[in-house]
Formats: sequence, structure tokens, C-alpha cells
Amino acid sequence: MQRFLVIFGLLFFQQGFAQSVGDSVDILYAENPRTESLAEVVIVGGEVRNTEFSARNIERNAVSVVNVMSAKAIELSPDLTVANVIQRMSGVTIERNSSGDGQYAILRGMDKRFNYTLVNGVKIPSPDNKNRFVPLDIFPSELLDRLEVTKALTADMEGDGIGGAVNLVMKDAPERWQFNVNLSTGYNAQFFGRDYQSFKPSAINRQSPNELYGLKYEAQMKNFSTANLHLNEGRAPLNYAGGFSAGGRLFGQRLGVLLAGSYSDTYRGNSSDVYGATSGADGTQSITRRYFSNEQSRLGTHLKLDYRFSPRHKLMWYNAYMDFRNAQVREENGEKTQNYRLRWNHQTIFNSTLKGSHAFLRNDKLRADWSLAYGDAFNETPDNVQIAMIVLNNLTKIDQNNSTTRRWEHNSDRDKAAYGNVHYDIAPAFGGTLTLSTGGMFRNKQRGSYFNEYRFTPMYDTKPPVSQHEAIRGIDWNNFDEIKYGVAAFGNLSDPLNYDATEDIGAGYFSGKFIFRKWQVTAGIRAEHTQQGYDLKFPTEGAQNSGQQDYTDWLPSLHVKYGVHRNANLRFSYARAINRPSFFEIVPYNMIYEDYKEKGNPNLQHTVADNFDLRYEFFPKASEQMMLGVFYKKIKNPIETGIETSGQDVYYMPKNFGDASNYGLEADVIKYFGWLGVKVNYTFTHSAITTEKAELVANPNRDAETNTIIINVNQTRPLYGQAAHVVNAALLFRDAKRGWDAQIAYSYTSNRLAAVSHYLDQDLWQAGYSRVDVSIEKSFKMGLAVFAKASNLLDTPMIQYVHANKSDNAQAGIERKNGGRVDRKEYYGQNILIGVKFKL
Repeated sequence: MQRFLVIFGLLFFQQGFAQSVGDSVDILYAENPRTESLAEVVIVGGEVRNTEFSARNIERNAVSVVNVMSAKAIELSPDLTVANVIQRMSGVTIERNSSGDGQYAILRGMDKRFNYTLVNGVKIPSPDNKNRFVPLDIFPSELLDRLEVTKALTADMEGDGIGGAVNLVMKDAPERWQFNVNLSTGYNAQFFGRDYQSFKPSAINRQSPNELYGLKYEAQMKNFSTANLHLNEGRAPLNYAGGFSAGGRLFGQRLGVLLAGSYSDTYRGNSSDVYGATSGADGTQSITRRYFSNEQSRLGTHLKLDYRFSPRHKLMWYNAYMDFRNAQVREENGEKTQNYRLRWNHQTIFNSTLKGSHAFLRNDKLRADWSLAYGDAFNETPDNVQIAMIVLNNLTKIDQNNSTTRRWEHNSDRDKAAYGNVHYDIAPAFGGTLTLSTGGMFRNKQRGSYFNEYRFTPMYDTKPPVSQHEAIRGIDWNNFDEIKYGVAAFGNLSDPLNYDATEDIGAGYFSGKFIFRKWQVTAGIRAEHTQQGYDLKFPTEGAQNSGQQDYTDWLPSLHVKYGVHRNANLRFSYARAINRPSFFEIVPYNMIYEDYKEKGNPNLQHTVADNFDLRYEFFPKASEQMMLGVFYKKIKNPIETGIETSGQDVYYMPKNFGDASNYGLEADVIKYFGWLGVKVNYTFTHSAITTEKAELVANPNRDAETNTIIINVNQTRPLYGQAAHVVNAALLFRDAKRGWDAQIAYSYTSNRLAAVSHYLDQDLWQAGYSRVDVSIEKSFKMGLAVFAKASNLLDTPMIQYVHANKSDNAQAGIERKNGGRVDRKEYYGQNILIGVKFKL
């Protein structure tokens, strides 16, 4: 199991340091700290592992380029989920969900597909039905001991992290028994001006008729619940959240126990305006207004046991269960249309890991650690209802063409993994220390995906002048559960989202770390073998119903650290990393949409990248830092969507496109002036990739039936998700004597590519986005504290726009942003939370 050991000595320690982040304590570190990997940190010298002091020590002593946020910083931040917390770290932007909360991390401009997530150093499965990435909004932030972002991989880390790796280190048993409880409540400002819409998720049938009665069963209306179609409107309830943790040590400090839990139920809303691509006859742009109502519940539980057989032999068993549920109503109002979507999504992640660490020989020269891990991720969206209506002559009726659909989707992802590492210390005759390490891992992944959709048609025989089969709102029905439907007997089980996938990853590595005076050099090589395959559950004649990819990568790495002066390092890192195709990308699916066709690519190759880092870091005081670094990535065979022509048909499919580059600069400063602290980080990123696009041009053949044809052209653009400029700034106020803590946090993300279009000059961009959040906490005697958090105070709209092109510029009445055509504006509203917590 990947593991990180830091041993440091404190020769001088001021009384009360842990209570004052502004103390100017000079820190003296052990000359040769033992640092083997970033998966786990064991700190000797007291209970400071979850403080800012501890975070700075981990960054300073790490083998490679690492950023750390402590539990204390997380607790005082305005954020409630890991996805929102991580946006405060340098080089990190986030992709937001429909409620405006962070969901996925983008590291140094590299999309979420190029990063991976660990819990206590172990990779966890993903609930996504197509991809590998893990949604970070499923994790409550209060369960964390710290958050680590590794930006340069070492040989003992899994190699599929071109952007980096996010490690969620969960709470550990304290040396003394502690009990913590917190309760809070709040409200979303979106619902001050409109009603909250809801339905009854408990009435949903979790399985489709096909799953319940077999493949040949002909579905009937009696097989479908209507209770979950009843739409309710009214005032949104209050948000509430609570959490607890209890832990300590037993049996003479040998057994450590930590049990923690967190639950929240929040009602979130957002509204958006979706703009038409062209102006109408009246010279104005059409606007479709959408209103979202979400009830989101998060449950997180965490149990960690560790047993110290002796100072040299330890055993740890960790278990975590995360549960996220989102019931969403989306109302969409166009000029002549009205659509509703009633969707309930449920995601879970379970992880259980057994670890052992052992030391042998004099001075612990020989050390070994191992891990056995099981992970299970599940995602379901049962009975996802979409109802399309037409508004004509002041009458609202069910759309006969689009009708109504009810969709069942679920998928699972199960991992079984084993890890092992051995380390041996050598004392060379010429001085210094040399640590040789070797190890390996194996993981088997089993993934299954199910998809089925049924179509419904309203069944009414009404009198003239209303034509047959029209279901008129206010005449034939008032609420959706009153509509009389007929259903097609069978769904669409031939959909390619019905598949099983397997993946076996085997890896081994060898590395050496040499420490001599002010130098630390770590070099290693990792071999990683991938065997990835799929099987379609419902084979189609003539199709490639199964497939497999098999390849091996050799991944060298080199990390050099030089102690420039007291408490300062200069680092250079090189690491080769890969990115595997997602599970669904290599499935030979074929989907036909209104404007284009899409298919998978069984011959898709994995991506390989060489990553370079150079960073200067200075830690002037206990909790302070100054970091300045540059990075460069040379990416071979990046996976992007491109054009494939087959006969007269044009398809869009994932393809490999030559080479891409990504480079940038990071600056990170934390400084305290007595009771006032300042945190600022800035990241500049530039990337470039050339891909194929479709362009509609005049047909040179005047005798042809069509006046235009599609040609393929190359266009250079940034990588998906990359923003050129990212700024995070925070003012920290702390008065330990009176028990006050406060924070004002500002974040800015410049224009970034939000969606890649298949057509030339039609990529979708997100305009620069600013956000201000605040938090305040007042502590009293006996461990009691009250707190308040407020987020998105500016309520800045998230604006998406299409880059300027000739056809847009020729039109009047088009709303513009940065010279392009506005596609959508989204408003999320402010969120306010107040609460109380108790620590014993």
C-alpha cells in the first residue's frame, strides 16, 4: 500500500502553538525525514496532524510536488463538500453541477478524466456509467483529516494521473478521547422569489418491467407507478445538516477507534436562460427559461480501527460509506413549448481497506507494508420521467411527436485490489542514506451498466374541435399523475449502455531515494499492465459485441530536492503518466441524434504524457509558505472527439490526435500578521491541441441535390476545461483569546472551454466567473461554538457563449459575451448556513 512516513523533531516548541495559527515558531526538521509515498502520513511528536502546521510539514518533506489542506483549514472554510473545498487549492478549478456546487476537479487545466481519486491512498471506484472519474461532491468535507493533491507522480503511485491525484485522508483516532457534534440549518435564496417544486421519490419503481418480468414481457400501464408523477409546489423547507465524531485509544493506547458520521438535507435551486442560436423574425433572440428544484441528501459514515502490536508492527482497518441522493424537478418554458423532467438519482461508494505496516532489523532498516482493498460504487436513476408539451392558442397539450419517456439506468463498479511495498535502508561508505524500495499491486474491476427507456402516448378521445389523442391541461388533466397514457410494449434494450466491462491492472516498481547533505534524489521505474475489455449484454448481429485491449507501459520518474536555505527547497520533478480510455469509449456503440451521429472506437489508444515540474518553496514560519513553480506536459495521443467518414455517413467518435502541450505557472502564498492572515494563489495555464472539425461550405457541384456540403478542417484550441487564469484569495481573522475565527474567500476563474462542438467555431465557452464566500465562528468555554457560512454572495451568473463566427456576427438582436453569442446564463442564488458545534 502506498504510504508516506514523515519523522520530524521539534527542538523548540512554544506553549499554545496549536491554538494560534499566527505564532512565529521557528521549525527545525529532522535532517533525513523518511518519505516513501503520499498515501498515508504518520507524524511523530504530538497531535498536530490535522493542523496548518502539519500540512506545511507534509508539503516540505514530500518527495514530489504536493499541496495539502488541513482539517482545520477545511473546518473554517465556507465549504461543505470536498469538491468545493478543493477549489481553494492552487492549480485547481472545478466543474460544477446543476446546483452550482463543485463536482469534479480539474488539475492544471487537465480535464477530470486525467486525474484520479484516492481515499487513504487507495483508488476508489466510480459511480459514473461511462467514465472513471469520481464525483467529489459525494464526500462531506467534515470527515477529512486533510486533503492532498499530488501533481507529480512517484514510482509507487498508480500511473494514470497525467493531471495528478487527489487523496482524501480521513479522520484518524486521536491519542486522547474526543467527541464532536455539530448541527446547522440554512436556506437557498433562489426560493425567496419562486416556489419549490417536488415529487415523491419513494413512489418510484426501482426496477423496470423488463427487469421484473423478463426480456420478453410486454409492458402494460399497470406496471408503471403514477404516484411519482404528482407535482407539488410550495415553499422550500429549511436546509439542515449534522455530524459527529468519536474516537480515542484503548488497551494501553494499543487500539485506536474513530467513528464519524455526517448527514445533510439541502434544498437547492437554480434558474437558467437558454438562448436560441439565431434571432427571430422580430429581430430578437428566443429564450427558453429553466427552473431547477433539487433536494440533495448526503450521508457519510467512517470507521477506522488501528492496533499497535508494538512500535514496529501495526494493523489498520478502514471502512467508509458515502450515499448521495438528488431529487430534481426541471421546468422548461419556451415560446411554444413547456417541458418537465422528474429525476431521482442515487449514488453510493463503499470502501474497506485492511493495512499492515512492519519494521525489522536494527534501526528499522527493513520495512514492509501491505493492503487489501475492496470498493463498490453504485449509481441508479430509476424512472426518469420527461414530459414534452406544446403551448398553442393558450392551450397546453402533450407533444405527440416527442411524447413522454420514462427511463431506467443503473450501473455498478466493483474493485478488488492488493498492494505491497518493501523498503531497505543502506548507509553508503561516503555518507548519506540510501533507501531502496520495491513493490507492486493488482486490481480487478468488474463493471455493469443497464439502460432501458419506454415511450408513452396520451390516450384520449375528445370531441371536436379538439383532435383525437390530444391531452389538454386544465381540460383532460391538471397534474401529471392524471394523464391517461398508453405504453409501447418493449423498451430499447439494444441501447449500447447495456454492457459489462472488466479491467485487470497489474503493476510493479523499483525506486531508490538518496539523501546527502542538502540533496534528496528519488528515481524509479514503474511497469503497469492493463487488460481492459467489454461485452454487450444484448448482442446485435454483425456488430463487434465484445472486445479487449492489452498493453504495458514503462513509467520512469525522477524527483530532485535541494535545500536552498533554512526551511526552503528547490524541486525538480519528472514523471511519465498515462490516461486509459473510458469504459464506454471503446464500446462500438452507434447513436443517432437529430443533428449528428456518434459511435464508439474499439481501436482507441491510451494517452501517454511526460510531465515536468520546477518549484521553489519557502516555509518562513510554522503555518506560512511561499511557493513559485512552473510545469510543462507533453501529451501523446490525447483522446478527443473527432470526425470519421464511412461512405455517405459522417460520425463523431473518440479518437487520438497527435500531440498536445500544456504548460503554466503556479504561485501560492500564506502569510500571517498577528490576528490577520492572507492566503493567495494564482495559476496560469496554456494548452493547445489540434483536432478535426466539420465546416459547412457551398457545394462546388451546382448540379447536386444539396447546396452545401460538410468538409473536414483542423482547428487548434485549448484542452477541454482549461482556464488561462485562476485566482484564489482569502482574508483570515483569528482572535484566539476571544474565540473568534472568520474568513472571506474570493475565487476567480477566467474564460474556459466548457464543451467541444463537432463544428468549426462552435465550441462552448464559460465566461470568467467570480465568487465570494464567507464564514465566521465564535468559540466558548467547554468546547461550545456557533458558526455561520454564506456562499455565492455575489450571485454572479455563470455565462456560456459560443465563440464569434461569421454567421453570428452578421445577425442583429444577438446577445453577446466576449464577442461571441451567448448560449446560456445560470443563476444559483446565495446559500446561508448557521449552526452550533460541541467538542469534548
